Amino acid sequence: MTSLTVRIFPLCAVLISVFCCIWPQPLAALGFLIVPMLGVIMLGMGTTLSPADFLAAAKRPGAVLTGMLLQFLLMPLLAWLTAHLLHLPKEQFIGVIMVGTVAGGTASNVIAYLAGGDVALSITMTACSTVGGIVLTPLITSVYLGETVHVPAWAMFKSILLVVALPVGLGLLINRFFRKHSNLLEKICPIVSSAGIVLVIGIVVALNAGNLRSCGPLVFLAVVIHNVSGLAAGYFFARLFRFDRKTAVTIAIEVGMQNSGLASALSKQFFGISSALPGAIFSIWHNLSGALFAAAARRRLKSERP
Repeated sequence: MTSLTVRIFPLCAVLISVFCCIWPQPLAALGFLIVPMLGVIMLGMGTTLSPADFLAAAKRPGAVLTGMLLQFLLMPLLAWLTAHLLHLPKEQFIGVIMVGTVAGGTASNVIAYLAGGDVALSITMTACSTVGGIVLTPLITSVYLGETVHVPAWAMFKSILLVVALPVGLGLLINRFFRKHSNLLEKICPIVSSAGIVLVIGIVVALNAGNLRSCGPLVFLAVVIHNVSGLAAGYFFARLFRFDRKTAVTIAIEVGMQNSGLASALSKQFFGISSALPGAIFSIWHNLSGALFAAAARRRLKSERP
């Protein structure tokens, strides 16, 4: 995503959410598009990656491994604790857990750029967590939800292969064979992906218009606590492990900003549309909080330069 896209995206997400709360009918009929649109979003992400991004992990194994561990150990735990403390209804409880178990979101790369962080490291962690999530998301979901609901882990694994691995792989091929058009791809694909996320948010909000009136504020509070805790804990542990501030800021952003579009799609597909609500709210909120975190982090990093 470009920095302009990141600035406009939260506004578009808020506007379509308000519209769908008031007039849910137009987009409520498009629920069947959620999973296909996720494939389009992941295809757009794939076109921004290259094999070099994955190879870069070999140069920063400590930072990448720390980010991955926090992503798939800390965020699910924070989601579970938050959902329990707020006594969320079953459907929204599931949705918060799903947000906690997915990989990092693509917007984290631009937020890292805006924060003055290590963009190459951010891209590498996003790529690695996306690939790792193909196996880890169904597995961790089973751990946290297996005792309360039936988690179709194998079906979820196959679905992630189809809507994540296949589109991202296709995006990598497009990037490889159309490299001479890379500047055009970098402009078009983030816009298409952002439009897809906005559409998914709108559909989920439209389908949950009734639930928003009854439990929307509580779910929003859960999302804010989960996201802010992830950003803070990501930075704290990165500094605890003696990474420099620039790397710590990058890890914090990657950990705190989840692929909430994927969480919404998987929740809707396997647990019902009500469980997709936390992912939709997270999509709106984490871009706002990410922008605020980036501004604060950039000022701090600049003040420490000689």
